Amino acid sequence: MRRSPALLINTADIELWPGGLLRARGNADARALAKARWVLRRKRDGRYLAAATAQGLLPLVPRLMREPGIEAALDMLDLALHGTQRAHAADALLPLSGLQQRLQQLGIDADRYERETGLALEAEPARLALAGVDRYRRPLWLLQGAARAWQRMHAHAARDGIVLEAISGYRSHDYQLGIFDRKRARGLDVADILQVNAAPGYSEHHSGRALDISCPGEPPAEESFETTPAFAWLVQHAGAHGFRLSYPRDNPHGIVYEPWHWCWQQTGADA
Repeated sequence: MRRSPALLINTADIELWPGGLLRARGNADARALAKARWVLRRKRDGRYLAAATAQGLLPLVPRLMREPGIEAALDMLDLALHGTQRAHAADALLPLSGLQQRLQQLGIDADRYERETGLALEAEPARLALAGVDRYRRPLWLLQGAARAWQRMHAHAARDGIVLEAISGYRSHDYQLGIFDRKRARGLDVADILQVNAAPGYSEHHSGRALDISCPGEPPAEESFETTPAFAWLVQHAGAHGFRLSYPRDNPHGIVYEPWHWCWQQTGADA
């Protein structure tokens, strides 16, 4: 069987994962994923919808053809299976339609939020590259240029005796909405959540350019990371690889200090 490329093909509602990367959640999944060239995964909750095998499409849910966005996903699958997955340019972005309504449902006025924070809407890439794995051995997806830059920076740090660990990279709008849903279910107000999480659509993680970084023995996403040799190394060298600290102390966006959050800015070498 021809091996699928290490690309995540993105649509508004469904992701197309190359075979061999997703973990089975039961015996039926295990059999299907073992044979899959591509796996269709629902973005809203991570549910596996179907596996594309050498024998054809194997549905993993009832009424697959009623899934929102399935036609668009199957169109992209057809391109991928016929070796034309590059129909989307590496820098192509998904439309932002529908996000405004979901923000209104949260009680977030997008225009006001942008004025108050200076943050901009971040569209999701239509294609992401595999940049390795994170601390938890999960596939790490980034824009192709950001993936190359992270790999070079990771190797540079290792040569200097510093171990950098990725905690997370790309996150979809649906993932960010899920964060808000879970925190609201615990009784937090949206205003409180916005102090530590960007509004859905406004996180740099949506763009495929942002990374949360830590080091062995350090808890993820904690201010204590700034006391580590890894953070000192990043302050000195990350800029040379195109990464910047997005949310320093007293940043104009009103987001708490995040020494772990770094974002890649495209350079000529990575364009």
